[in-house]
Amino acid sequence: MSLVCAQDFAPEIAEVEKGWICFQLQGPFPFTMTGVLSSLLTPLAEASIPIFALSTYDTDYVLIKQEQREKAVSALIAAGHELLL
Repeated sequence: MSLVCAQDFAPEIAEVEKGWICFQLQGPFPFTMTGVLSSLLTPLAEASIPIFALSTYDTDYVLIKQEQREKAVSALIAAGHELLL
């Protein structure tokens, strides 16, 4: 079983990989819409940035390692994405 949570809330007995940050795609996206996640993952892959993706009923999340943040932001902006803070 995998549990995704803020690292400060991870169970003490869990094997934890720390240092992730999360980008939330502004949804909701209808199930018939295709290519949303791919439009984000392609520029990240081209920039050699590893990701962990999560999809829920109404939106998607992309987690990257904290040390890749600036590189990821640059790649996403260059690909035409707008980041909302």
